[in-house]
Amino acid sequence: MPFVQPAYVHTSRVVRPKTELLLPVVSIAGEEGATAAINGSIRSAARMLMEEQGSLDDPRSEMLGYYELKNNQKGVLSLSLFNYAYTGGAHGLTLQRSLTFMGKDGKPIPLAALFKPGSDYRKRLSELVARQIKQRDIQTLQPFEGIRPDQDYYIADRALIIWFSVYEITPYVFGFPYFPISVFDLSDLIREEGPLGVMDVND
Repeated sequence: MPFVQPAYVHTSRVVRPKTELLLPVVSIAGEEGATAAINGSIRSAARMLMEEQGSLDDPRSEMLGYYELKNNQKGVLSLSLFNYAYTGGAHGLTLQRSLTFMGKDGKPIPLAALFKPGSDYRKRLSELVARQIKQRDIQTLQPFEGIRPDQDYYIADRALIIWFSVYEITPYVFGFPYFPISVFDLSDLIREEGPLGVMDVND
């Protein structure tokens, strides 16, 4: 596989009353269209997180946005945006959005697009997540029935990380439950030209 230059990522700091946002700004050499599309998706996701947190009218309220870069190799960029806000009540709440791109396209890639058309990826992933819930003795609010078709995820090297929002399947104390799944456990389902297919290649 030919070498692909990683994207350049720097941090933009936006400060407003009660709010500080640290946002990734991406640049891909020679790919102006993809660069613009990726940064547009990042800004849109950051706005959605802010809107979901609601009002900052409480005098004690505050908001902090930040990000974590999960993968930036082989033309695959995967990252998570976080937004912590205290808007009153017993404690604050952290929200997360993960975005995965292939550099020359610039469009966010949904979970289904990682796999071959018609493959029962939900069943496989649900089984692997259920196994980890049992092995790690994770307390769930309800019996785990499986992942959503649009389940949140990111890619970290040779692993697909399935994750759930706070309160989605576990009590608050668990925060975000993360379930790493090796690409080698999914090789027969992976779409070869997609981001997991790229990560599944030994080079």
